Parts: sequence; C-alpha cells; structure tokens
Amino acid sequence: MKIEKLNENKIRIILNLDDLKEKNIDFHSFMSNSLESQDLFLDMLDKAEEQFGFITKDYKLIIEAIATSDGNFILTVTRIIPSSMPSATNKDLQVRRKLSHPSKALSIYSFNSFDDFCEFCTYLDSSPFNKLTEKLKKSSLYLYNQNYFLILGNVTLSLKDFKTFHCMITEFATYIIDSNIFASKLAEYGRLIIKSNAINTCIKHFK
Repeated sequence: MKIEKLNENKIRIILNLDDLKEKNIDFHSFMSNSLESQDLFLDMLDKAEEQFGFITKDYKLIIEAIATSDGNFILTVTRIIPSSMPSATNKDLQVRRKLSHPSKALSIYSFNSFDDFCEFCTYLDSSPFNKLTEKLKKSSLYLYNQNYFLILGNVTLSLKDFKTFHCMITEFATYIIDSNIFASKLAEYGRLIIKSNAINTCIKHFK
C-alpha cells in the first residue's frame, strides 16, 4: 500500500492484490463496496491522517477507484470543504468507479501463468455455467512478457451471461483495459499459443 498527498484536499492510494489478501478481501468484494472494503477504506483514511494530517471527520469524501491492467488499484480521495456542503462523517462516501466494462466485441484477460489459465478452464467446465463455453469458440491464447492473454471476440452470450462469465474469469485473471489497442500489440509481439477455441481446447487437452 502506498499513500501520496496530491494537495491539501486530495490523496492517492495505491493498492495491489496482496494488500487485499492481507485483509481477506477478493477483487469483487473490493469493487462492490462491501462492508469489508468499506472497513479497508476507513483504515486507509486513518493512515492518511497519521502520515499527512489528512483529516476526514466532518468532510464529505469522493473516492474514484480505478483498476489497472497490472492488477493494481488506484484510489483518489477528495475531501469537500465543509463550507461548500452540509457536514458529513467520513463514512459518507461517494464512490465513482472507472472500471472499463468488458466488451462482447473484443475482451482480453491476462493470466499470470498457463496453469492459471488451465485452472480457470477446469473451474468453468465443472461449474453450472459450463455450457457458456459453447459460445466462446472465437477465442485465442497468446504468450507475451511471460503472461498468458486470452482474447475473446464476437461473444454471443447474453449480457447477463457475459457478466457472469466476467465475474468468474476475473477470479483467475485481470481484465485488460483498452483491449483493442492491446490486441494489436499481442498480434505484433506476442506468441500465439492456441489459435482458436482456446477454452475448449484447454479443457480437452490440459484438464
């Protein structure tokens, strides 16, 4: 965890997955504003007060949360001066999330290892949602900078099913923001591992 003071009324907090694991918080609990993530926010605010004198009592706070492609989380906390709006406690939080939503036209997910990719495929195949794989045939797997990248294109899942799939896969991988740009990089510099139907190929041969 790293805390930076940007100005008198704004700080930046940088977290990684290890910081969340220490608090027994997973990615989805953190981004869904769960009670655990709220407790973590308040702990971070206490540390900001200790380190920088960033007092939040009687201020209204706006928190902008961004998830980056390398697995970090950047929180920008802005306190609104009391004279500009009614008094509020530091538990009165407005959270604006800047997570890019996955696109059914093109989405890319990054796995730390091939074993992680295989573990996800096995998990999906043994889950009640294993039939989703039939509509994920337009998929390929690339190796780039020692990470494995699953590219999904023209997904025919319903929006509800695609959101379910996204929640499942992000337990094992990181969604890549600006997937269109990154796809060009993979095509030029990456090594193609599985050309098509990557998930079902893994289930069939590596399960």
